[in-house]
Amino acid sequence: MAKQQVLEELGRDGGAIDCNKGRFGTPTVAMDRARHDFLAGAGLAGDQSTYPYTLDGKHPSMGDALETFSILGVVAGATERLRLVTSVLELPYRNPVVTAKMAASLDVLSGGRLTLGVGAGWLKEEFEALNSPAFNARGAVTDEWITIFKQLWSQSPASFNGRFYRYSDIRCEPFPVQKPHPPIWVGGHSRAALRRTARHGDGWHPVGAVAASPLPPQEMCAHLDTLKQLTEAEGRDFSALTISYKAPLYDTGIASPDGSRRPFSGEPEDIAGDIRTFAAIGVHELIFDCRGQSIAESIERLQWFATDVIPLVDG
Repeated sequence: MAKQQVLEELGRDGGAIDCNKGRFGTPTVAMDRARHDFLAGAGLAGDQSTYPYTLDGKHPSMGDALETFSILGVVAGATERLRLVTSVLELPYRNPVVTAKMAASLDVLSGGRLTLGVGAGWLKEEFEALNSPAFNARGAVTDEWITIFKQLWSQSPASFNGRFYRYSDIRCEPFPVQKPHPPIWVGGHSRAALRRTARHGDGWHPVGAVAASPLPPQEMCAHLDTLKQLTEAEGRDFSALTISYKAPLYDTGIASPDGSRRPFSGEPEDIAGDIRTFAAIGVHELIFDCRGQSIAESIERLQWFATDVIPLVDG
């Protein structure tokens, strides 16, 4: 099946394009896979922080990456119903006003289909290479950037005097199509990420089902209980949050650290059972990472999932 046909069929079915660590050119594409090449060019690749989602601590980057909003603009033009999800955009790397403008523009041009997944970042060397705000302040920077987004998406002119950024009487129009703004999903499952979700987020978007971070149902339940408490302490409605779990469909032969089968690995019947289990504990959406080492391999995984797994849970 041609790439364009895959995109068209996903779009008609109202699925989601998850812009994160997949091979360039596939429906599940990585928009920040160029980080290793960038760091190598900056002389920083030899002594990197460990990657939190692999057992060996190495980032699965292979190059071939395009910028997030650029590729999502192309995808938006090729589809009609597909939601466009950044999973996730590391906010401290980006200028908040420019990013707010880019996100609003994509939401307008796509007819209101953007979901902005955000994170605080994890790679100290990358902060240094990009001359971003201090690594140790990344959480506070992320919170402030979200506050700026929400203001610029709803007020014009707008002024802001924060700890890390200031502006006066600026305009950022047109506003996004979605009101009050595109949904903001907060990535990660640390206490800080849960607190950020409770305070600023429209959804929580952790990564699980990988050997280094299995995030099985019982652990998800504990985090959801904590998130509910934190959300209610902020005076917000927990039931209004979207709970979105990201589950890779690669390296399925690697067991969890305790030797048990990882969620969303095994036979189609196992994966279908996991889908039902996570739905029962309060997960609203699952994003499956179908990355492969080639375009053909990624499309093959998508087709396998659509043919062998979805019919077991449909309806």
